[in-house]
Amino acid sequence: MMNYGYFASFYDGLTHNVSYEKTAQYILQLAEHYHHDMGITLDLACGTGSLTILLKKKGVDIYGIDASAEMLSVAQEKALSQDIHGMLFLCQKMQNLDLFGTIDTCICTLDSINHITSPRDVQKAFDKVSFFMNPQALFIFDVNTLYKHQHILADNTFVYDTENVYCVWQNTLMKDKRTIDITLDFFEKTDDNYQPNLYQRFSEHFREYAYTHDEISAMLKNAGFALLDVFGELSFSSPAETSQRNVYIARKL
Repeated sequence: MMNYGYFASFYDGLTHNVSYEKTAQYILQLAEHYHHDMGITLDLACGTGSLTILLKKKGVDIYGIDASAEMLSVAQEKALSQDIHGMLFLCQKMQNLDLFGTIDTCICTLDSINHITSPRDVQKAFDKVSFFMNPQALFIFDVNTLYKHQHILADNTFVYDTENVYCVWQNTLMKDKRTIDITLDFFEKTDDNYQPNLYQRFSEHFREYAYTHDEISAMLKNAGFALLDVFGELSFSSPAETSQRNVYIARKL
């Protein structure tokens, strides 16, 4: 799993299409749907903290964990810039989760689970989440589907031209038809007044792995969860065959 070293600086600008407001409202609607009190909530793989901070503003007692110190640095600066003080962000890998106490809800969004490319490590992550959960706690997470890996990401290249950076996103679908090999090339303008068209290039490389529904269901069961529902992204409907991202809701037994 990548550390998002360079990506942290550009992440928010390149994910402007993500509606954190809709995601936050959806999570709260899910909690209401299952008559669940969010209680102490963990935002697992919180990235730059956009969703974490938004839920905090909506009254959720929440903190965030991510494996990237660079991402968390951005998250902390973002919280302080919005006059949110004392918000907790911890630098940990999902599969090595070690909390100070128990939680009532865990959310994990934007296909963060897919960044763990080993089924054994996903199981470890699920086991850790379960270990620190109170009985009847909810685990809400989403995953990219096989369809998205094989038909949307596939061997495609995407180009993002923003005010601060030019990014080339190159995908390679591996032979297993489940793993996407991803290379990100960032081109950032320098501050050289004598060469205004000079760019610096930074690169990141990582992989994502698509898990089947049966695999995820089995891992949840092994970790002591009861699977309540699987929905298409930001919906309360069963996923379509062409669904790109599915949402899982599981309860700690």
